[in-house]
Amino acid sequence: MAPPTASRGPVDKRDVRLVVASSVLGTTVEWYDFFLYGTAAGLVFNKLYFPSGDPLVGTLLSFATFALGFIARPVGGLVFGHIGDRVGRKKTLVATMLIMGLATCAIGLVPTYADIGVFAPVLLVLLRLAQGVAIGGEWGGAVLMAVEYAPPGRRGLYGSFPQVGLALGLMLGTGVFAALSAAMSDSAFLAWGWRIAFLLSAVLVLVGMVIRLKVMETPAFRKLQEHERESSVPVVALARDRTSRRHVLLGMGSRLTEGIAFNAWAVFAIAYGTGTLGMPEQPLLIAVMAASAVMIVFIPLFGRLSDRFGRRRTFVLGAVATGALALPTFAALGVGDPLLITVALVAVLGIAYPAMYGPQAAFYSELFPTHVRCTGISFVYQFSGIFASGFTPLVLSSLVGAAGGGYQLVVLYLVVATAVSAACAVAIRRRDLWTDAERATGAQALREAAQ
Repeated sequence: MAPPTASRGPVDKRDVRLVVASSVLGTTVEWYDFFLYGTAAGLVFNKLYFPSGDPLVGTLLSFATFALGFIARPVGGLVFGHIGDRVGRKKTLVATMLIMGLATCAIGLVPTYADIGVFAPVLLVLLRLAQGVAIGGEWGGAVLMAVEYAPPGRRGLYGSFPQVGLALGLMLGTGVFAALSAAMSDSAFLAWGWRIAFLLSAVLVLVGMVIRLKVMETPAFRKLQEHERESSVPVVALARDRTSRRHVLLGMGSRLTEGIAFNAWAVFAIAYGTGTLGMPEQPLLIAVMAASAVMIVFIPLFGRLSDRFGRRRTFVLGAVATGALALPTFAALGVGDPLLITVALVAVLGIAYPAMYGPQAAFYSELFPTHVRCTGISFVYQFSGIFASGFTPLVLSSLVGAAGGGYQLVVLYLVVATAVSAACAVAIRRRDLWTDAERATGAQALREAAQ
């Protein structure tokens, strides 16, 4: 039997439950706020903040500001990753939630282009950058709180819990938009109704902060502090380690299709259906919401399966399945039948995608030692997010325009991304959380437990 990691020790089950609740609720709030902007970009912002005689141009400009949030995420990842590795995971989570909540509520109050002219999109961009910094620091701290509290052999399952926040946030965001658009006329929704969705963030943040402030620091980091093994400059230590550098590059490559797939089906599909195909927004929002609900079940399922069958094998399976479903899903969108669209989006976004996203937190956490782990996984996730997620709606909209409204180039783009991600994931050699730098600490913990 393998020795327990340095992260193991007497951990109260109540603390673990609180950590899980905090991680799920916290990431739910963060992703609700972040992807609310993505939904609004395709339905509202292109009309109110980026007016243009050509609907495609307005959509492209709106999605360009959507991409800016992803460009800001690496900044948040590096800043809060440094804080997470130097002073603790918990402190990063309180700060990022507060920043995200304030930025999202402020977006709901920004006057339109018709009211203040060019200052409207400028304010929107600044607040989107603040959202990006917040989510950039949130993910690494949230998943490590779960993974580093996990019992041996269950890191995939525990790491998948904060990942569920993405599905819950997406479901809440699209659900609120669908409910608001159904409850009022199109003119009222466009004039003021959409703002309610952003202002509701204040309630979610308040609840999340109350729970998050009660969470203890992770056992792994506390053990690191006891033995004074914190890295003075984590990003430098990360760059100096050859294995870590390799894992950074392969991790970023492996995430390509995960980021593209999510934004293709959760964000771009809505804009493509309403803008290019002329569909009403309601069936598309309901389809994405249904896929999100199914995702909530399959993310922890695939996280647990990765504990039994391996992270890499599960991840690659999800990448290949997501790429294979690209053509049938776009064909379903072309048919325009709401039931068929819902089935297609549930298959690709609700079932295939979680095979990548479920094990991802544990998969990437196991690539780096404790003293640079928060910086390492934040770097992988956030820097890859620039090209894997942020530019996806913009790129896909451009490819549709180049194809004269067709989706053939989009499908080709998704298939190529799948091939790159699968190859990088296969090339990764897993490093256990039990690292050479932590063995002495872990051996001491075993002796203490024996006594």
